[in-house]
Amino acid sequence: MNIINDIKLQYKIGGVANRIIYWNVALFLISLVFFYQFSLGVFIFPNWFCLSSNPNDVLYFPYTLLTYAFLHSGFWHLFFNMSVLNFSSRLFLTFFTQKQFLGLYLLSAIFAGLAFVLGYYFLNLNSTLVGASAAVMAILVAATTYQPLMEVRLLLIGSVKLWHLTAVVLLLDAMQFLSDNTGGHISHLAGAAFGVIYIKLLQNGTDLSNIVTTITDFFVNLFQPSNKTPFKRVHVNPKKPYAKNTSSIVVKDKSQQQIDEILDKISQSGYDALTAEEKEFLFKAGK
Repeated sequence: MNIINDIKLQYKIGGVANRIIYWNVALFLISLVFFYQFSLGVFIFPNWFCLSSNPNDVLYFPYTLLTYAFLHSGFWHLFFNMSVLNFSSRLFLTFFTQKQFLGLYLLSAIFAGLAFVLGYYFLNLNSTLVGASAAVMAILVAATTYQPLMEVRLLLIGSVKLWHLTAVVLLLDAMQFLSDNTGGHISHLAGAAFGVIYIKLLQNGTDLSNIVTTITDFFVNLFQPSNKTPFKRVHVNPKKPYAKNTSSIVVKDKSQQQIDEILDKISQSGYDALTAEEKEFLFKAGK
């Protein structure tokens, strides 16, 4: 139980990169149950879950442009990708936000998936694609593009500049382009290209991660029950207009003001100081 509680705690406080690693591991374990052929020793993923190079399959199952990036063909495939993802995410999140990390991971996966489908279409090849490698490559290249001279310490090698490490990884991918895993290397290089594009646009003031935020907010609001109070029709009896006798109020105010002025004059100068009109007015008001 302590291990489970520790896992839950790490998931809650570990950030988006940690959660993506958890999602990949969880889907790998689920895949073992449903898609692993123990007699053959391989995974056989259906076209509605992995990414097919057939454009018709992609049009019918467009979500596979994302789901493939959370599937893996074996333990070592998963282990290597998650190790590099953990390393690259620490570099990327040194300079950028969690939202930007998630946006880059998802958008690069879609971009690399489309590159894989188009590449195999023009090469007249047919295959499927799984793995987070393209998205991981995008994160590594994005961090390198932003801070190429950063020094990183590698086991048994020591300190090297980040761009040296990234250059070696890209070179190895390019050298294996025509190998059995051509589709994988197409997606890797496409992911790397997207990492460069993402950072360059970000430096020019365009944050592509806002696309993911906008889409996420749309679906959240779409399926979230509205908290607004339903509109109620209220019947109000119309009030009959009435005429105010404003003239009497005004006259009363003016009369009282004039009386006050006359009384002040009497208190200061006496009754004899009043004019004939003031005496007459005071007489009428007294009635």
